[in-house]
Amino acid sequence: MLRRLFLLCTFSFFATAVQGQKPVLTTTAPLKAAPSVVAKRAIVVDHLTGQVLYAKNADTKCAVASTQKMLTALCVLEAGSLSDKVYVQKTDTYVEPTKVYISPGEVYTRGDLVKALVVKSGNDVARALARDIAGSETTFANLMNRKAHQLGMRNSYFLNPHGLTAGGQYSTARDVATLARASYAEPILREHMKNKGYYFMYPNGKRKWLTNTNRLLKSVPYCVGMKTGTTRASGRCLISVGVHNGRTIIVVCLGSDSANIWKDSEKLLRWSLERPAAR
Repeated sequence: MLRRLFLLCTFSFFATAVQGQKPVLTTTAPLKAAPSVVAKRAIVVDHLTGQVLYAKNADTKCAVASTQKMLTALCVLEAGSLSDKVYVQKTDTYVEPTKVYISPGEVYTRGDLVKALVVKSGNDVARALARDIAGSETTFANLMNRKAHQLGMRNSYFLNPHGLTAGGQYSTARDVATLARASYAEPILREHMKNKGYYFMYPNGKRKWLTNTNRLLKSVPYCVGMKTGTTRASGRCLISVGVHNGRTIIVVCLGSDSANIWKDSEKLLRWSLERPAAR
């Protein structure tokens, strides 16, 4: 037990040192009991060490909606340069809202579309990226499953890049937290997920303001991401990440409802972060 604690503390020290931050130890859990949440499945994880501070049905398989777009984003980052061109095809637009409303014949960079994917959660953007990289959603889903396995997501299986309901597609709160840790480790995704909104530029010169779907970016000062998701099958879902008092915490809430998803996530963020600074 002492050896395990020593290794965790050592990893924490060196990881923060590499990032140029003051080394802190983040292996302790809050002394207060975790607040109750409506979400059917939830988990709170220390980003740096991976320590689980709270879990509720964290290994129950379920639909996770657009939270899986973070896996799509990771696969795009691995596929090549974000400056590569994406030529939008008509089939890319055959998808339900939320949409950015890209049109057939338009040309964007992969970077343009990844930003819209993370900030606005565009399903049409997800389809365009998947087709551009792999030729089809089915082939891209194979890339997603391969990447999920590499990350250690052992209880997940994906069938599309956007998270719309599909029979046989599932993940868990624990696996989504693993995905969230990997996503937050990518500088470009960190920048996008904390962006409260920006003007998306269309090739014809038109621009459209895209507001980040994550309301906690405005209501919780130390929230810096990450991704929303909603379908009938999944309920309201949210990955949130907070940085405060020397800690970075990942909160995943799945299967909540419209009246409680923001409250659930905020309560768990405040519980895990609003305590004496790590040292």
